[in-house]
Amino acid sequence: MSSFSDPAEVASYAERVARHVPGLRDLHRMVGLLLAECVPADGRILVVGAGGGLELKALAEMQQGWRFDGVDPSPQMLALARSTLGELAARVTFHEGYIDDAPEGLFDGATCLLTLHFLPRDERIRTLKEIHRRLKPGGRLVTVHHSFPNDDLGKDKWLGRNAALVSTGGIDPISVAGNIKIMKEKLPVLSPDQDVAVLENAGFGDVELFYAAFTFKGWVSERC
Repeated sequence: MSSFSDPAEVASYAERVARHVPGLRDLHRMVGLLLAECVPADGRILVVGAGGGLELKALAEMQQGWRFDGVDPSPQMLALARSTLGELAARVTFHEGYIDDAPEGLFDGATCLLTLHFLPRDERIRTLKEIHRRLKPGGRLVTVHHSFPNDDLGKDKWLGRNAALVSTGGIDPISVAGNIKIMKEKLPVLSPDQDVAVLENAGFGDVELFYAAFTFKGWVSERC
């Protein structure tokens, strides 16, 4: 996660993530629609992994009455989020740190996008339990992250497909290959079945897959 403190990497974050995550803008709109199904017009949303501010901006533009608490461990990425949001930042309270640094709540909904794949299984469960504890009963959580079979054959197949897709976007194949190698060796990616089990272990129910794009998966679930 050192790239989240490197000035050049931070400056290019929005462009890079748009190239790597298929349909990113539509994904953010889907997240907003899923939250709006049960979050009131004056709702309060917890955004875990808020650095960059892309989902915050999309959600704030979709729902003018929502207020947000955004948590991220990188001060550089939080600064980027403030810049990305512009005047919309007035509706966001930022917290530098991890889930333990988030307010106690209670929140109407929460998001955790492109974040959980950095966490080992036990830490994921703990993080999700802390999100669960901060949600109102029936509060909705939307998560999106890398999730694919974690046996060697499955990893090679899906990471290869991911590399092929990213390469079509004009990114240097050598750079893509290096990123894939890092993902395979260092990211504690879980399989989709394991991800669902982790959500249920943390206390969430009605877990539904709403987004699948090669190595990325997204689930919507509710606090039981």
